[in-house]
Amino acid sequence: MQYIVLLGAVAQLFGIAFYIKDMIKGKVKPNRITWLMWTIAPLIGAAAAFSSGVTWAVIPVFMAGFGPLLVLVASFLNKKAYWQLKSSDYLCGFFSFLALLLWLITKEPVVAIVFAIISDGLAAVPTLIKSWHHPETESAILYFIYLLGTSTGFLAIKSWVFPEYGFLVYLIAVQCLIIFAIIRPRPVLK
Repeated sequence: MQYIVLLGAVAQLFGIAFYIKDMIKGKVKPNRITWLMWTIAPLIGAAAAFSSGVTWAVIPVFMAGFGPLLVLVASFLNKKAYWQLKSSDYLCGFFSFLALLLWLITKEPVVAIVFAIISDGLAAVPTLIKSWHHPETESAILYFIYLLGTSTGFLAIKSWVFPEYGFLVYLIAVQCLIIFAIIRPRPVLK
């Protein structure tokens, strides 16, 4: 099962590479607040899960933070390759960061994972809104590849306890929502 999880991680890296290529060309425009928080929250969630004894099943969660780190860094290479931020983006980023601070206060692994999920979910809101209104600025392929890669984590779960599956379930849900926002049928204007 570990090999499938590693294969999923490699697939996620390929998806990120294609996203970065499209971003540098100006085809996709990442929201930097989303991608910053998508870096921090999963890496904290992965660290918390790992500290709870989760091993292979945490790799997709780790990749959910590492890939966005690569996108965030690359977004500074092309000044036209990012989405203009609005006050609502900053507000979501603030509350996302606040959820991470609440985890630091508790220092409990399960609570950390819950707050990491809340933080990541709040970080996803700007990209969900952008994907709904401007689907041409995102790549459904990336999120589909991430969906497949994340799903491999279920094959590595040793016991069905929240630290092993919690963040995975959340990631799959948010990836499905973003994919739907990008590919949903649009009404035809007459």
